[in-house]
Amino acid sequence: MDATVHERAGLRDVSGYVPGEQPAGGVKLNTNENPYPPPPAVAEALARFPVERLRRYPPASGEPFRTAAARLHGLEPDEIVATNGGDELLRLALATYVDPGEAVAVAPPTYSLYKVLVRLHGARPVELPLTDDWALPERFAERLNRAGARLALVPNPNAPSGRLLDRETVEAVAAGFDGVLLVDEAYADFVDPERGYDLVPAIRRHPNLLILRTLSKGYSLAGLRFGYGLGSAPLLAPMATKTKDSYNVDALAAEVAAAAIESRAWAADNWARVRAERERLRAGLERLGLPTLSSETNFVLASVPPAASATVPGGRAERGSEPTRGSSNPEIAPDGGAGGPGAEPLYLALKARDVHVRWFAEPRLRDRLRISVGTPEENDRLLAALADLVGAAARD
Repeated sequence: MDATVHERAGLRDVSGYVPGEQPAGGVKLNTNENPYPPPPAVAEALARFPVERLRRYPPASGEPFRTAAARLHGLEPDEIVATNGGDELLRLALATYVDPGEAVAVAPPTYSLYKVLVRLHGARPVELPLTDDWALPERFAERLNRAGARLALVPNPNAPSGRLLDRETVEAVAAGFDGVLLVDEAYADFVDPERGYDLVPAIRRHPNLLILRTLSKGYSLAGLRFGYGLGSAPLLAPMATKTKDSYNVDALAAEVAAAAIESRAWAADNWARVRAERERLRAGLERLGLPTLSSETNFVLASVPPAASATVPGGRAERGSEPTRGSSNPEIAPDGGAGGPGAEPLYLALKARDVHVRWFAEPRLRDRLRISVGTPEENDRLLAALADLVGAAARD
């Protein structure tokens, strides 16, 4: 008997999320990890953690992290929910605020996991595409309501573009939307402080606003899988008491995460280093004829004009090659379709040199590469490889 017959019917035609590759070595600029180490307090927390505590269940509320996060953001602990990575908060939001069959809105291009989770939940994804300049469409809240959306998932800064919506724009959406607005701030730590962006106080003005944060990016703890949500106490209450697993974050992770966010000064120094390298990387890409969008994250989205990609040795990749990974539209040809050779050949050529970036076989992204900001040495190696690959004309 074929074991696949036991898979529930609604799951059979869902394509699962495909994470970025995890190469053993080389220059890894494909999964937006922080290039700098976590604060020393993290190692200290690990060293002093008593192993005998592991035989006991951890605090169900995620202490001591929740208290530390509340203190950092000027909130009460019941306005914080600790989660096993930011992705768990996305699942919890669906389980808490959306019945199967109801509408959930996304604004593509966006984080491809959103649509996967919506379909796994049995909800109905509604797509309201970003404008040509990567902004939310006009009358966004009105369109959300007209679509009957119960939940809207909006990354800010946006992934994959890196663009930041200002606080006033986000608050206007929250004020006009009848459902829950989840603002995914996974990359907010890298926003230039001069932008003055701080959405957290708005949760007390908008009872339907839920903010996602993670320690994976800004605090260099992608391997810890720790995130948290910020929202009004009534909004979070059913999540904290009904849909959240009874012990969803472990005792060791909660201690380490608390130590990390209490070392904000250390982390902020790393954020400044990333911002400086981000601008240097953008300038280097521009000189090579690979224009990038302005970014407020720890990555950039670079365009690869056909003239540049056509110079890459080997030309187009064969159909079915690995770059289809990460695509939520597997029917799109991996060679970029009618849009020309695009960025795929350059992605493959870099990979052959053990320099790893991200390419997506999706509309508006097939002719672009998403490149994480690395250390100065990693960025130099990337730029050197690109200078060689795109040809002498680009270097002049």
